[in-house]
Amino acid sequence: MAGQEELLETIMGLIMHGGDAKSSAMEAIRAAKNGQFDEADEKLKEADEALSRAHHSQTDLLTREASGDPVELSLLLVHGQDHLMNAITFKDLAVEVIDLHKKLAE
Repeated sequence: MAGQEELLETIMGLIMHGGDAKSSAMEAIRAAKNGQFDEADEKLKEADEALSRAHHSQTDLLTREASGDPVELSLLLVHGQDHLMNAITFKDLAVEVIDLHKKLAE
């Protein structure tokens, strides 16, 4: 049972940290839109930190699988992976949008 609880905790890490990263990236875009570029850069750093935490959760799952302890596929796991991938894409796009705002402000 402890294994299932650990798995659930790891999956929830994907969901929470992925969501945090996406939210921070969105806040960064809003800050840049208002000309607050220092705040935008800080929010991008926060997004990177959240993505790092989400990647740790994902690495835990991959390590578990690679060590011969199969990870049961569940809707929650798919949802967590979806959150992570969307957060990565959104953060990458935020960097580009913020760069455009900075160029327009010059």
